[in-house]
Amino acid sequence: MKIAILGAGVSGLSLARFLVEGGVPADDLTLYEASPVAGGLCRSKTVDGYTYDVSGGHILYSKDKPALDWILQQGGGLERFTSVERHTRIRYGQRWVNYPFENGLGDLPPEANFECLRGYVNAWHDRASRGTSAPKEFGAWVRWRFGAGIAEHFMDPYNEKVWKRAMHELTSDWVAGRVPDAPVEDVLRSSVGIRTEGYTHQSVFHYPLQGGFQAITDALHAQLAARVKLGRRVECVEQSGSSWSVDGELHDCVVSTLSLTDMPAIVRGMPDDVARACRELEYNGIVCILVALDRPEHPPLSWIYLPHASQGPANRVTYMSNYSPHLAPAGKSSFLCEVTVRGGAPYPGAQLEHEVVEGLVQAGIARRDEVLFTDRSEIRQAYVVFDHGYAARRQAALSWLEGHGITQLGRFGRFEYDNSDQCVIKSRALAQKLLQRRQSGD
Repeated sequence: MKIAILGAGVSGLSLARFLVEGGVPADDLTLYEASPVAGGLCRSKTVDGYTYDVSGGHILYSKDKPALDWILQQGGGLERFTSVERHTRIRYGQRWVNYPFENGLGDLPPEANFECLRGYVNAWHDRASRGTSAPKEFGAWVRWRFGAGIAEHFMDPYNEKVWKRAMHELTSDWVAGRVPDAPVEDVLRSSVGIRTEGYTHQSVFHYPLQGGFQAITDALHAQLAARVKLGRRVECVEQSGSSWSVDGELHDCVVSTLSLTDMPAIVRGMPDDVARACRELEYNGIVCILVALDRPEHPPLSWIYLPHASQGPANRVTYMSNYSPHLAPAGKSSFLCEVTVRGGAPYPGAQLEHEVVEGLVQAGIARRDEVLFTDRSEIRQAYVVFDHGYAARRQAALSWLEGHGITQLGRFGRFEYDNSDQCVIKSRALAQKLLQRRQSGD
């Protein structure tokens, strides 16, 4: 069975590796990748000895131990990774607040602490006494779940900074399974100064020693290099009898990790209403800015959140050089600053770097005189946006494509908010299905 895989990011590469491990000859696989480098959203960049991830700070962790072990093994084994204790904070004015926010209420000024605690307890009591279900609209969901205080002090400003949309424009679909529910006892303890921890599944994460997060996809690509066509942007996919033609090359099966928004331009015969559903799916891009610092070491932080407009346009700052000693030159350190861009909008101009640095200074986490240089990377599609038309558009797109024999995979291939480990897990599941299909001769 000849299989074409469109896109050589973590999903496409993982699928190919699982298929080879399952007995598919490598010669039966062809991966098409438009970029001259494999890796997709997991790519990294090195400038003057500083390495950073081009689509935001990635970490490697998973609740699925076999998937985590597989990724580590594919990347050369645990000895090629660091193990890092997660230390994340929110910069609230000039204070450090424990993350997640509801686990750090005691770090707030007294009045803000009271407002957030009162709102959280009221919301918890309201859910318990009335048995209300989670609202579909995201802004309402935040208040239903966290209360008005946490909404106003953190969730509203932070999420509007990230999503570049008013909260009422979004649905709560994307938070399902992503936001653990802190026990009310933990929130009460945190409010009176007894430290509690949330997101304990991320308490320790792994990161490649060398090469940034791309070291993982580089290792996958190295095992498949002969079957990956780099710099090959797919222009035409069409059915040819019982086979599929990809730019004139015949295959028995096509798996696409390309964005649903781009499929109408390459898939022949797609109805107008399906093409419109694909194109109208909403997303955000990202600009990632490396800030190289003449600073010998950072405080022991992993990443921080900047919810306030006064802290500049960056919403998250990764203490990049804390992930591995090889991500910055000796005696130096670095930040990775993330600035989201509404899908389809132009990227900010050269003033962005200045605004980001000034925001870091205002937040009290950097000095102007220690900034050596900045570097930027621009990613067109980084985040799936769950607006109110999302579910219907996505369903229309996937139903038609998969109903006509094109299997979709990956964050933008399926328009799902998947982390890298989830991409691997779903690639493993799809590989099992394809292997069963191969064995049955279908």
